[in-house]
Amino acid sequence: MNDWASLGLGSIGGAVFSELLKLVIEEAKKVKAFKPLSKDLVSTMERLFPLTQKIDSMQKELDFGVKELKELRDTIERAGVAVRKFPSVKWYEKSKYTRKIERINEDMLKFCQIDLQLLQHRNQLTLLGLTGNLVNSVDGLSKRMDLLSVHAPVFRDLCSVPKLDKVIVGLDWPLGELKKRLLDNSVVSLVVSAPPGCGKTTLVSRLCDDPDIKGKFKHIFFSVVSSTPNFKVIVQNLLQHNGYEALTFENDSQAELGLRKLLEELKENGPILVVLDDVWRGAESLLQKFQIKLPDYKILVTSRFDFPSFGSSYHLKPLEDEDARSLLIHWASRPSNASPDEYEDLLKKILKRCNGFPIVIEVVGVSLKGQSLNTWKGQVESWSEGERILGNPHPTVLECLQPSFDALETNLKECFSDMGSFLEEQKIRASVIIDMWVELYGKGSSILYMKYLEDLASQNLLKLVPLGNEHEDGFYNDFLVTQHDILRELAIRQSELTENIERKRLNLEIRENTFPDWCLNPRHPTISASLLSISTDDLFSSNWLEMDCPNVEALVLNLSSPDYELPSFIAGMKKLKVLTITNHGFYPARLSNFSCLSSLPNLKRIRLEKVSVTLLDIPRLQLGSLKKLSLVMCSFGEVFYETEEIDVSKALSNLQEIDIDYCYDLDELPYWVSEVVSLKTLSITNCNKLSTLPEDMGNLSKLEMLRLCSCNNLSELPEATERLSNLRFLDISHCLGLRKLPQEIGKLEKLKKIWMRKYSGCKLPDSVTNLENLEVKCDEETGSLWEMLKPNMINLRVHKEETEHNLNWLQTF
Repeated sequence: MNDWASLGLGSIGGAVFSELLKLVIEEAKKVKAFKPLSKDLVSTMERLFPLTQKIDSMQKELDFGVKELKELRDTIERAGVAVRKFPSVKWYEKSKYTRKIERINEDMLKFCQIDLQLLQHRNQLTLLGLTGNLVNSVDGLSKRMDLLSVHAPVFRDLCSVPKLDKVIVGLDWPLGELKKRLLDNSVVSLVVSAPPGCGKTTLVSRLCDDPDIKGKFKHIFFSVVSSTPNFKVIVQNLLQHNGYEALTFENDSQAELGLRKLLEELKENGPILVVLDDVWRGAESLLQKFQIKLPDYKILVTSRFDFPSFGSSYHLKPLEDEDARSLLIHWASRPSNASPDEYEDLLKKILKRCNGFPIVIEVVGVSLKGQSLNTWKGQVESWSEGERILGNPHPTVLECLQPSFDALETNLKECFSDMGSFLEEQKIRASVIIDMWVELYGKGSSILYMKYLEDLASQNLLKLVPLGNEHEDGFYNDFLVTQHDILRELAIRQSELTENIERKRLNLEIRENTFPDWCLNPRHPTISASLLSISTDDLFSSNWLEMDCPNVEALVLNLSSPDYELPSFIAGMKKLKVLTITNHGFYPARLSNFSCLSSLPNLKRIRLEKVSVTLLDIPRLQLGSLKKLSLVMCSFGEVFYETEEIDVSKALSNLQEIDIDYCYDLDELPYWVSEVVSLKTLSITNCNKLSTLPEDMGNLSKLEMLRLCSCNNLSELPEATERLSNLRFLDISHCLGLRKLPQEIGKLEKLKKIWMRKYSGCKLPDSVTNLENLEVKCDEETGSLWEMLKPNMINLRVHKEETEHNLNWLQTF
């Protein structure tokens, strides 16, 4: 009997993808007692469903006989069979059945992340009608990607409207007025302008979530432009958000053509609204590129400035007195020992200082929440003195926020000021900031500096977003730090009271190849800063000016170009302790002049993000002081073996931590990792091509923490793992291909924690019963296996946890 007949579909041969998938989803949801099916698989299928609708709508253009679509249909059919057979699965077959469901889930995710990209690459030139030089550039990209063996997944959530997670006060009337103007057929382009901190982004985000707006516009896209706009990247994001592979455009003209073709195709399904958020003065040429004459296509811009040549403006005003009062009361309720009259008097004085700016009210209110009456009075008195010093009856947002900075403890003032070294709108892993602070201030461990981040977040001076489950102390990759652009300006302002070359912190922004005037001194400048941030755009040709930076201890390099040569003056930074290189372009940037780092005697931490390097480059640098190496979304190409004689134990004699995350082409570790005998922490996460670990890992006798999360192709741990005599923490969560632990894992006497979330179907060797005082965190099924061993183990603690379905990790891309 045909398996699909029981789902009411008849023969699969005549059905389209979305119909098949919809029926499987409906049936799977009925199996509520089995979460791997009703929750995990359904979640994946629901994310896949819009793609199948798109595929069905393109039957004429697509070849339904290609390998990727055949495999997709086969996967959906397997899912349907699995759903139909669930009622007959016996209890002792649940483990095997779970693994089958997980494999189907993996195959569906693989289609979204890899197969779909290959399919799009094959078809999109025809769909978009792109020809000429752009075709050549795509072919070139294809060759480069083949060379790098990188399968970068297609993330579809790049241009979604931000979700509002705050109390909204005083925007009802502006929302109604703005909606009326946007729905006016004569309005094509509209600018929402206001001073910083008035709530422009909040207003527009709420507008996009309005039922009338969502009913009018079939497609709503939201893109942050900021002070350093990159038109090509914005178009690439739009393409990926809509399921296309992101093309590498050689110039803006090609990107304009790609944007036009994309909008023309999307318009056939309904009206389009494009929101360009935080557009700065001087971006008129970028706005013009979006002004494409198409019916049912509108553009909404937020800015501190008006753009008369672009479109009409809606001026958002600060909050009225009553709304401002309501917002302040929400954030800071009355002190317990304050009389109503005292409270009202304090509110009036505070609101006068806040000037109706929502962000100021929020920051000030949070700083006073739960404080005593004396604290409130003291704060108000200090602000009053500040107003007299400033002599400004209408203070700016930054002047309003300055007292919040002044009220910080000295250590938090320093840490907050450092936040200005990162780019506007940048999403920063907490570990990046903590590593910098540990070396710059050196007064405590990473735990202390994580507390500093939490303290700043508690005062609304930044946001701290958890990306996943509970973390082990000292590992903070699972936290994301973001900051409102006004608060970043406040951080930068603290350094602007001195001359550029005399500042403790210095931001150097280079547009194309144009350096600030102060850099053009015939006698190259000497910079006294200890923290230096250099940002370049995608047109920068690495034509560096000479500089002397003898006091720099932390260097932050933000780049966007596909090729980037490290400046030679880095070699003179003899005090440099921390180097962070982050590529904000779409594909890994090729780094050159890496050898300039080899002369740095104090360099302790290196972090590379989205760059292409050869792994053998690291030991070649002979960095005897290096303590931590972080590689995120990097491309390595081939893993080289012993092509030259390097005594790694001496070349990297102090390296204690290696962190590798989202490196898609890493299929095996280089030989030299096993020779870093000083290593204490090895973390390899989200590296789906990693299949094996070297047997020589047993040489790492000092290793205390081994983290191997979400490495789906990893099939086993080497038996030499039993020689890791100091190992105390092992995390193999989400390693779906890992089926067993080393036979003699019980020899690891110091092993006290094993985390194995989402790790069903594993085999526990008999030797695990030799482990004492062990804490295990795992899912329900694996927990049952450990529970059976409790009578034979000393002080075994098993924590069965539900996997968190936290989608905050999508914010990292």
